[in-house]
Amino acid sequence: MTKKKTINRKICINPITRLEGHGRIDLFLNEEGHLENAYMVIPELRGFEKFCEGRPVEDIAIITRSSESVCPVAHHMAAAKAGDAVYHVDPPPTAKKLRELQYASFFVADHATHFYVLGGPDFIVGPDAPKSERNIIGLVRKLGKEIGAKIMQLLSENHEVSAIIGGRYIHPVSAIIGGMSKPITEEERRRIEQIAKNTIETAKFSLKLFEDRVLKDKAYMDMILSEAFIHRTYYMGLVDENNKVNFYEGKIRVVSPEGKELVKYSPEQYLDVIAEHIEPWTYLKFAYLKQVGWKGFVDGSESGVYRATPLSRLNVADGMATPLAQAEYEHFFDAMGGKPVHATLAMHWARLIEILYAAERMLELAQDPEITNPNVHTIPTETPTEGIATIEAPRGTLTHHYITDERGLLKKVNLIVGTTNNYAAIDMSIKKAAEALVIPGKPVDDTVMNKIEMAFRAYDPCIGCATHALPGEMPMIVRVFDHKRELLQEIRRD
Repeated sequence: MTKKKTINRKICINPITRLEGHGRIDLFLNEEGHLENAYMVIPELRGFEKFCEGRPVEDIAIITRSSESVCPVAHHMAAAKAGDAVYHVDPPPTAKKLRELQYASFFVADHATHFYVLGGPDFIVGPDAPKSERNIIGLVRKLGKEIGAKIMQLLSENHEVSAIIGGRYIHPVSAIIGGMSKPITEEERRRIEQIAKNTIETAKFSLKLFEDRVLKDKAYMDMILSEAFIHRTYYMGLVDENNKVNFYEGKIRVVSPEGKELVKYSPEQYLDVIAEHIEPWTYLKFAYLKQVGWKGFVDGSESGVYRATPLSRLNVADGMATPLAQAEYEHFFDAMGGKPVHATLAMHWARLIEILYAAERMLELAQDPEITNPNVHTIPTETPTEGIATIEAPRGTLTHHYITDERGLLKKVNLIVGTTNNYAAIDMSIKKAAEALVIPGKPVDDTVMNKIEMAFRAYDPCIGCATHALPGEMPMIVRVFDHKRELLQEIRRD
């Protein structure tokens, strides 16, 4: 009788930094060499809420924006809105419009960064391309320097909007309890208006690029529509009074895998809808729908797992609130076979549609006659108590919940961020992709690893944001185990 032998092997892979935060993937194989399970392990300690306790609530809009550098404006705005609720104060209309205007420009820059720097190289350069080329440099080399300059202009100009309104390019300071710290001038308004017009043109260009390079490529479309990259989950997103996509204000709508509304709730009701599950192998929690319940890492209408992503926002909404984005929304669902769309990799297309919507909304707000009104702050007068606010971060629904004493000092802080909402689905997506791509007897090479990573990269996860840790290193470790839990292979990117 021939005894089976296991060959230990180690593959070294050069550094890659196309996600934010720390993490590793553990793949477990059965005796036949097929994938048995897969985990995306987050080793960062979740502690940000705890060291906010005891601080004045008005400081949190400054503190939380520094929890990481990918979505500081999202935390800044959510904290300011939650602070408004704590002090029971309603900011002036112009202050709300300035917040939304700044937030729209942030959405453009954040989504564009993910598409062109983090996710786009997989499509534009190619998932099978050498890893040294799957980056922004390789993308510009393939598309041309003129396009590279267009991308840099888009990012630079939208960061400029943040600087004009928010006072700083990266970590804004202008959103305060009761409104904004300063108005904008007519000259600044005109500059923002021009940037918005430029951004609309670049957003249209980006959608045309995706159409030509991805949607017309059969191999890419086969990958996007393959079962390896599909999960049928519930979806969550913020909508306005007409059930149109909104990033800054509205109610949170949840639809089933069949597209039927499960619940539509106000931010202060979030604890009635969402619960969190923990596993011993990771510091990050798993959010799920209370009404359905935690059934494990499975999809379908019987599982409480949901997704809160750009694709989710399109799935829960009845449309977009601006005309060009609405046309793209209709094209998207026509091309993908109707609502809801379950293809994980279609998030990249949804992200580009949201860039166009954000750009159009920027222009609408920049042309609003009220936008330069100097009345941008209402002084709080009531005793602080408790406040909850929800907005859409680029990578998912973001909720801030604060409880203070009568002096406004925080007694309790809870943040549920986009990646927390998506963590269970991310693990499921990694496992399903690995099941299709890890084949017994064949090496887990760089191409296979990159395609597995594409399953989580589509979510644009922000691990630092989700765990609220501060280190700046970004290692990625992938481990492959046999059925006896013995390590066969370790791939490090650090």
